[in-house]
Amino acid sequence: MTRSVYVTGIGRGDGRQVIELGVMELLTRHVDRVGVFRPLVHDDGPDRLFDLLRSRYRLTQPADTVYGMGYEEASALQAERGADELVSRLVDRFHDVAREYDYVLVLGTDYADTGLPDELSLNARLANEFGASVLPVVAGRDQEPESVRDEARNAYRAFESMSCDVVALVVNRVAPADHAAVVEQLATHLPVPCYALPEDASLSAPTVSQIAHTLGGEVLLGDDSGMARDAKDFVFGGAMLPTFLKALTEGCLVVAPGDRADLIIGSLAAHSAGAPPIAGVLLTLGERPGPDIMALAARLAPGTPVISVPGGSFPTAGELFEIEGKLSAASPRKAETALGLFERHVDTVELTKRISVLKSDRVTPMMFEHELIERSRSGRRRVVLPEGTEERVLRAADVLLRRDVCDLTLLGEEDAIRKRAADLSIELGDAQIIDPHTAPVRERFAERYAELRAHKGVTYELAYDVVADVSYFGTLMVQEGLADGMVSGAVHSTAATIRPAFEVIKTKPDAQIVSSVFFMCLADRVLVYGDCAVNPDPNAEQLADIAIQSAATAAQFGVEPRIAMLSYSTGTSGSGADVDKVRKATELVRERRPDLLVEGPIQYDAAVDADVARTKLPDSEVAGRATVLVFPDLNTGNNTYKAVQRSAGAVAVGPVLQGLRKPVNDLSRGALVQDIVNTVAITAVQAQGDATPAGR
Repeated sequence: MTRSVYVTGIGRGDGRQVIELGVMELLTRHVDRVGVFRPLVHDDGPDRLFDLLRSRYRLTQPADTVYGMGYEEASALQAERGADELVSRLVDRFHDVAREYDYVLVLGTDYADTGLPDELSLNARLANEFGASVLPVVAGRDQEPESVRDEARNAYRAFESMSCDVVALVVNRVAPADHAAVVEQLATHLPVPCYALPEDASLSAPTVSQIAHTLGGEVLLGDDSGMARDAKDFVFGGAMLPTFLKALTEGCLVVAPGDRADLIIGSLAAHSAGAPPIAGVLLTLGERPGPDIMALAARLAPGTPVISVPGGSFPTAGELFEIEGKLSAASPRKAETALGLFERHVDTVELTKRISVLKSDRVTPMMFEHELIERSRSGRRRVVLPEGTEERVLRAADVLLRRDVCDLTLLGEEDAIRKRAADLSIELGDAQIIDPHTAPVRERFAERYAELRAHKGVTYELAYDVVADVSYFGTLMVQEGLADGMVSGAVHSTAATIRPAFEVIKTKPDAQIVSSVFFMCLADRVLVYGDCAVNPDPNAEQLADIAIQSAATAAQFGVEPRIAMLSYSTGTSGSGADVDKVRKATELVRERRPDLLVEGPIQYDAAVDADVARTKLPDSEVAGRATVLVFPDLNTGNNTYKAVQRSAGAVAVGPVLQGLRKPVNDLSRGALVQDIVNTVAITAVQAQGDATPAGR
């Protein structure tokens, strides 16, 4: 039977989209096929939340199956034929969705000019008829802790009195100063778990794009990144420039008459200097600066929006204060912030159990990525990113910080990093920024490196220069316990990333060599490929070491290791130097680790296809079920992983280095932002094997 959870409010202003997004995140971690159903929908615009869910979670559900009916139709139907007929039709449409999916997230009504009486009772009845658990959301905004407590208790009793299966309750938008008091009040006054989420101003802040659209503004300057910035404050220009500049705040939208060239240029110059970075400039009265001023503005702060609106400052101000930020597919950073907020304040393990989510036997790429993030967050570690000014690295850092995945250190000149982040509308929050050239630990690192490389004739003076290199500095941070792991390679070569690790961190006592694996996320499972990135032509002993390391890495990330030692022949059917190498490596693995399941030599098809395995190796415990595939050389492995990635649409996560005493991982120079996020999460999980986190 399809399971479902019904997320509903008791009135307006609860910001429940944060909870709906958070619940969807939980579901997609465990369930392969999740459907969405909104019983009633407004007909006057796009459904921003469903568009966000569809884009973020790659939903293939047809949009016309998501909705029961429009509010106007529902109101007319209830007035003409009664509530029973309305509920009956909505139940039929819900079951059309439920038949196609393993779990359904139901989005309750929004209490906004719906024309329906007693919406709370309607939501309760629909939840019961759908057989759905209920997760009520209560608004905590502008309320004292005792009032919030009473509101939550009343909401619980209202749904419980109508025989709803209330699994938990969420109070959202609590004043941050009252959050601890609200949590304490809720803990002892409700029979089900009750979670409290504090108000986050960045979620209600509109984006510059949203403001421009709402006010009918003309975009004179600004790129997509600039238009996506949040307007956290409004500063209205009227004073002379020196006084005006003192009023600027980080992330503010400057509102000034279009003929005040001094305020326009002054604001953009302040942004360029990072003192402070602004969201953009909104020009009133329909006035447009001359071409010389616009050219200077474009040079001062490339990408920063300058928008012209026809209204005067006073009516424009009235409209601005009415605009509230919304979660949508066009604001992915808000989604990351919302998920970080949800995951920090909701016991996701407890809630997952209470909404009866049964983990799927299939493991999709999204499930694997979710698991990485969750595991990284569960045992907090610090990861150093040497390429601190690289755009993709900064965007990945933005995601990691918003999701509260791990602690981060960025290397580079601080002013350059902060200016680049401001231009990209990225908030670095609690991220640590260190300039290797001026860092107090540079001398200590130089002494340490000179000591480690004394046998190669490295002096302190030479070491002092070497450790200023970001790759060496980051590696020494890991070695000296100031970071738990390092991720680099977005702009540096593989050699530049891993050579310092070979020199400073070195291999584990039980590892002969450093090798790598890729996690290959197929449509329904995760396979581990090794070695596809480091060792060109390993001998039999090294190949056995790669197999044992790869099995350990697989197990660490939840993949049960069944090792296939790949070759162009299976079993005893072939001979030759290449096959003999694989056969010897297989024997060595069995000798060193008799607890591991290993088969070799074996061809790829016999390793992963059960039908082929029954023909070629019918008695093997690995054939047809292999999860760790060890390639005989780099040429074969690298080409195979890329062929599978491109031809089968697999998500390749890696390379993940193994065999080092502490985790350092290399990125492809073509790495996407999500690749960097995944690699940082993997590095943090690898570091969790250490007893003590960095700096503790």
